[in-house]
Amino acid sequence: MVKVIRLDGFILFIVLALVFIRRHSDHCPSKKVPGETHLATTVPSSVDLAETELAFIYRGMKGSMTCRGSVLQVSLIERPVQSDRITAMPVNLPEEIENYRDRCWCRESELRVEEPLAAERFIDRVGFCSALTDARRPGPSLYIAVCGRRDAHMPRNVQKDPESSLTWTIKDEVVRRGRVYYGKLRGNRSIFITRRLVPHFNALCGLTHRQERTLLSQSAQNILSVLRKEWEMATGDLRSASGVTERSAFTKAIDELQRVFKVIPGEIVYQPKFSYIWTLAEGRFQDELSTAIRREDALKELARAYLSGAGMTWRGELARVTGLTNPDAGTGNWALVDEGFASRVAPGVYRLKDLD
Repeated sequence: MVKVIRLDGFILFIVLALVFIRRHSDHCPSKKVPGETHLATTVPSSVDLAETELAFIYRGMKGSMTCRGSVLQVSLIERPVQSDRITAMPVNLPEEIENYRDRCWCRESELRVEEPLAAERFIDRVGFCSALTDARRPGPSLYIAVCGRRDAHMPRNVQKDPESSLTWTIKDEVVRRGRVYYGKLRGNRSIFITRRLVPHFNALCGLTHRQERTLLSQSAQNILSVLRKEWEMATGDLRSASGVTERSAFTKAIDELQRVFKVIPGEIVYQPKFSYIWTLAEGRFQDELSTAIRREDALKELARAYLSGAGMTWRGELARVTGLTNPDAGTGNWALVDEGFASRVAPGVYRLKDLD
């Protein structure tokens, strides 16, 4: 707390403190509490700073500066501090929002998805959804829609679980039909995308032909070159033809091509042995992948699609579901607020305007 302070003295206090921190924060040993550093210096005696204390965050370190008379003391907490930390999603959403999600995401028994045509309608309605995630992850999911309840959990032994088996069967048939997009966009989680949003995802994640040589790995380029000649191939044949024979390297390259909307699984076969049939994404979605979409418009439409089904999004939820960065997700949500489609309830929390 500042008791008596002159403007010129306060400015000098700040300058000396920052210079001292910059010089000594990286190598001064801790003296009191582990993880903290305490520094001290002396300012000119002619400068009367009285008793001054200031809290600050500097280069990811949290600390405080205190001046008593001519002695300046600085305390730094060396562990990283994020000044705008994304808070965890709350355990309980408002019940009206949960009920809204139950209807939109088929989390009610009477709305259960039980066959491929119903699954395609579900994907078209929500815009995009995960394939096999359960209630432990946010967002719409085909597995949850098949279960028809909000607390669905994927069992360890999926082969003997009727709901998991039905989800796998529907997923395979939807992939074979090719009316919606299916592929891996982030991590090991696969996602379904309705045709109308494929151009928007491609605008954010896709690569042009000119970018392929510089941004794709050599293994990915080899696989893509083979598929452009053969159009579609099973996993074993594609590994041999491309020269990427090591299983881990092939899987990594295929995932890389899926993330940039170049290759998708066209079919999943189980006889005579299990295998994916890989094909070019432009073979099934040529018009959608050739459509040019501005990045700002793509972010807005993805945010619109998710908010339309979620009713309200919590801080970091859209980024976690789609794989967007937090600034990009915020850009999309703010565009909806400017348009009047959504309202901002709190920092990072957006609500569908129709539900207000």
